[in-house]
Amino acid sequence: MPIVSVSLNEDILLEMEGLQKALGFSGRSEIVRAGIRQLAAEEKDRQTLIGFVHALLMVVHNEESEKQVTEMKHDYDDLVQTHLHSKIHGDRCLELFLLKGDAEEVKRMTKEFQSNKKMDHVKLISM
Repeated sequence: MPIVSVSLNEDILLEMEGLQKALGFSGRSEIVRAGIRQLAAEEKDRQTLIGFVHALLMVVHNEESEKQVTEMKHDYDDLVQTHLHSKIHGDRCLELFLLKGDAEEVKRMTKEFQSNKKMDHVKLISM
Protein backbone atom coordinates (compact mmCIF):
# COMPACT_ATOMS: atom_id res chain seq x y z
CA MET A 1 0.00 0.00 0.00
CA PRO A 2 1.46 3.43 -0.92
CA ILE A 3 2.34 5.76 1.93
CA VAL A 4 0.99 9.34 1.85
CA SER A 5 2.33 12.01 4.17
CA VAL A 6 -0.18 14.46 5.67
CA SER A 7 0.45 17.53 7.84
CA LEU A 8 -2.08 18.11 10.61
CA ASN A 9 -2.34 20.90 13.14
CA GLU A 10 -2.48 20.08 16.84
CA ASP A 11 -6.27 20.52 17.10
CA ILE A 12 -6.99 18.03 14.31
CA LEU A 13 -4.46 15.58 15.74
CA LEU A 14 -6.22 15.73 19.11
CA GLU A 15 -9.57 15.17 17.39
CA MET A 16 -8.10 12.23 15.52
CA GLU A 17 -6.83 10.66 18.74
CA GLY A 18 -10.26 11.15 20.33
CA LEU A 19 -11.93 9.45 17.37
CA GLN A 20 -9.48 6.59 17.56
CA LYS A 21 -10.40 5.94 21.18
CA ALA A 22 -14.14 6.61 20.88
CA LEU A 23 -14.74 4.65 17.68
CA GLY A 24 -12.17 1.91 18.15
CA PHE A 25 -9.99 2.61 15.13
CA SER A 26 -6.76 0.62 15.24
CA GLY A 27 -4.64 3.55 14.08
CA ARG A 28 -4.46 6.93 12.42
CA SER A 29 -4.28 5.50 8.91
CA GLU A 30 -7.58 3.70 9.45
CA ILE A 31 -9.21 6.98 10.50
CA VAL A 32 -7.87 8.78 7.42
CA ARG A 33 -9.09 5.99 5.12
CA ALA A 34 -12.55 6.06 6.76
CA GLY A 35 -12.71 9.84 6.37
CA ILE A 36 -11.78 9.67 2.70
CA ARG A 37 -14.35 6.92 2.07
CA GLN A 38 -17.02 9.05 3.77
CA LEU A 39 -16.10 12.15 1.77
CA ALA A 40 -16.09 10.14 -1.48
CA ALA A 41 -19.52 8.67 -0.70
CA GLU A 42 -20.96 12.12 0.04
CA GLU A 43 -19.51 13.48 -3.20
CA LYS A 44 -20.97 10.56 -5.16
CA ASP A 45 -24.40 11.23 -3.63
CA ARG A 46 -24.10 14.93 -4.48
CA GLN A 47 -23.06 14.24 -8.06
CA THR A 48 -26.07 11.96 -8.66
CA LEU A 49 -28.54 14.74 -7.83
CA ILE A 50 -30.61 15.63 -10.89
CA GLY A 51 -33.68 17.70 -11.65
CA PHE A 52 -35.63 19.60 -9.03
CA VAL A 53 -34.56 18.84 -5.46
CA HIS A 54 -35.22 19.74 -1.85
CA ALA A 55 -32.12 19.77 0.34
CA LEU A 56 -30.64 20.88 3.62
CA LEU A 57 -27.19 22.46 3.65
CA MET A 58 -25.49 22.66 7.04
CA VAL A 59 -22.42 24.88 7.49
CA VAL A 60 -20.30 25.38 10.60
CA HIS A 61 -17.84 28.26 10.62
CA ASN A 62 -16.01 30.80 12.73
CA GLU A 63 -17.91 33.99 13.54
CA GLU A 64 -15.29 35.99 11.61
CA SER A 65 -16.52 34.31 8.39
CA GLU A 66 -20.09 35.61 8.78
CA LYS A 67 -19.74 38.25 6.04
CA GLN A 68 -18.48 35.66 3.56
CA VAL A 69 -21.35 33.30 4.41
CA THR A 70 -23.87 36.09 3.85
CA GLU A 71 -22.31 37.04 0.50
CA MET A 72 -22.30 33.41 -0.67
CA LYS A 73 -25.90 32.96 0.50
CA HIS A 74 -27.04 35.98 -1.53
CA ASP A 75 -25.52 34.41 -4.65
CA TYR A 76 -28.11 31.64 -4.23
CA ASP A 77 -31.18 33.57 -3.06
CA ASP A 78 -33.29 31.76 -5.66
CA LEU A 79 -32.54 28.42 -3.93
CA VAL A 80 -32.71 29.41 -0.27
CA GLN A 81 -36.20 28.93 1.11
CA THR A 82 -35.22 29.30 4.77
CA HIS A 83 -31.97 30.28 6.45
CA LEU A 84 -31.34 29.71 10.15
CA HIS A 85 -28.28 31.08 11.94
CA SER A 86 -27.30 30.03 15.43
CA LYS A 87 -24.32 30.54 17.71
CA ILE A 88 -23.33 27.08 18.85
CA HIS A 89 -20.50 27.90 21.28
CA GLY A 90 -17.85 30.53 21.65
CA ASP A 91 -17.19 32.02 18.24
CA ARG A 92 -18.68 29.08 16.30
CA CYS A 93 -21.79 29.52 14.15
CA LEU A 94 -24.17 27.04 12.57
CA GLU A 95 -26.00 27.90 9.38
CA LEU A 96 -28.90 25.80 8.08
CA PHE A 97 -30.11 26.46 4.56
CA LEU A 98 -33.33 24.82 3.38
CA LEU A 99 -32.95 24.68 -0.39
CA LYS A 100 -35.41 24.09 -3.20
CA GLY A 101 -34.49 24.19 -6.85
CA ASP A 102 -32.31 22.88 -9.64
CA ALA A 103 -29.88 20.16 -8.57
CA GLU A 104 -27.00 21.75 -10.49
CA GLU A 105 -27.42 25.00 -8.54
CA VAL A 106 -27.59 23.08 -5.24
CA LYS A 107 -24.36 21.29 -6.20
CA ARG A 108 -22.69 24.60 -7.10
CA MET A 109 -23.69 26.19 -3.80
CA THR A 110 -22.49 23.18 -1.82
CA LYS A 111 -19.18 23.11 -3.67
CA GLU A 112 -18.65 26.82 -3.05
CA PHE A 113 -19.07 26.34 0.69
CA GLN A 114 -16.97 23.15 0.76
CA SER A 115 -14.09 24.75 -1.10
CA ASN A 116 -13.97 27.76 1.23
CA LYS A 117 -11.19 27.09 3.74
CA LYS A 118 -12.93 29.23 6.36
CA MET A 119 -15.82 26.77 6.62
CA ASP A 120 -15.18 24.10 9.26
CA HIS A 121 -17.89 21.68 8.27
CA VAL A 122 -20.27 21.50 5.31
CA LYS A 123 -22.89 18.78 4.88
CA LEU A 124 -25.58 18.44 2.24
CA ILE A 125 -28.62 16.27 2.84
CA SER A 126 -30.90 15.84 -0.14
CA MET A 127 -34.47 14.60 -0.17
